[in-house]
Amino acid sequence: MKLDTTKILIVVPLYNHAATVADVVSKALETGYPVLVVDDGSSDGGLKTVQDLPCFTLQLPRNSGKGAAIKAGAQYAAQHGYAALVTVDADGQHNPLETVKLIAEAEKGRWPAIIIGAREMIQDTVPQSSHFGKVFSNFWVRLECGCDLPDTQSGMRLYPVAEMRALNLSHSRYDFEIEVLVKSIWRGLDARSVPVSVHYPPADKRVSHFKKGRDNWRLTKLHTALICRRLLPLPQKQIVEEKDPQPPIVDVKHPWQTLNRICHENASPFWLAVAVWCGLFLGTLPLIACHTVVIIYFCCRLHLNKVAAVAASQFCMPPIVPALCIELGHYMLHGEFLYELSWQRWLIEIPQRVWEWFLGSLVIGPLLGCTGAALVYFTSLRFVLLRSKKAN
Repeated sequence: MKLDTTKILIVVPLYNHAATVADVVSKALETGYPVLVVDDGSSDGGLKTVQDLPCFTLQLPRNSGKGAAIKAGAQYAAQHGYAALVTVDADGQHNPLETVKLIAEAEKGRWPAIIIGAREMIQDTVPQSSHFGKVFSNFWVRLECGCDLPDTQSGMRLYPVAEMRALNLSHSRYDFEIEVLVKSIWRGLDARSVPVSVHYPPADKRVSHFKKGRDNWRLTKLHTALICRRLLPLPQKQIVEEKDPQPPIVDVKHPWQTLNRICHENASPFWLAVAVWCGLFLGTLPLIACHTVVIIYFCCRLHLNKVAAVAASQFCMPPIVPALCIELGHYMLHGEFLYELSWQRWLIEIPQRVWEWFLGSLVIGPLLGCTGAALVYFTSLRFVLLRSKKAN
């Protein structure tokens, strides 16, 4: 299936960017594609600045968020027969002329797909919070859907209209772009990136409507919900044809190939460290007689290295780590350590000990996990660097 490039609409969500939107729309029109400006309840008259330009306009009655503006643009696109839309921010951060890069990538690869314009954030004026936000978002999206994408927060994207509207999307502000990306991948869409330039004005000239406290809290809630949904063993209904089938987890006909593949999957230094953290944290929990099964399940769902996680969890075998967790949990509840080693204390009062074990593991687990993850990360990174030097 190929993208019909004659049926593409550029959508510019607008909220109080009257100073820049006309220039953005003018450049977008230079691409030859039709442009729709969706005014999300602006109060600065931004829509009036584009009234003399040959673009379409749509005005929402009240400010409902960037996601709501994109949804409105998708509805307009569907009603007028467009197959895809490209979103470009109205603040001038993106170069609308580069939308052709996203369209070219959509033509080359599998379709339908979401194509992201990965921002090359090399300017000195890029705030550190934007660098951190991008890395933070990429990490969680990688866990949620297994895709290594360089910029999951970019607002410059190409969406397939019909497939996007088929998703159950409940968020409508800055969290919309993460939700639509993750749920699209879950439902079978491909996701790819192309590098694009980005312009960040100096801080005193920058206009941003991102509220760090409120919007970061929304994103935190969203990622928590997506991770929880990912961990549920429930299938996702596919809205496109399946990709090439993945090899089975275990191939009984080729056991050594299977073992080699399992050992090498998701084996970069960073993701090995994450797997080790997961294995150590889960290993400290009182998951009596089912630690290995739970760890393998978590690693499968979150796309982590199973061998590293299971191996790390063996450091949490009884008696040392469980005893430490119980002692800490007892101290947290009673203000004193448990010194009595009687039958009554350790066997008859099993429910109390398990509860103390759980409480203590919530402290010891993350600390032990961070220690193990740091050791594995720096050790494996050293091996990677040595191998690279030998190869050169």
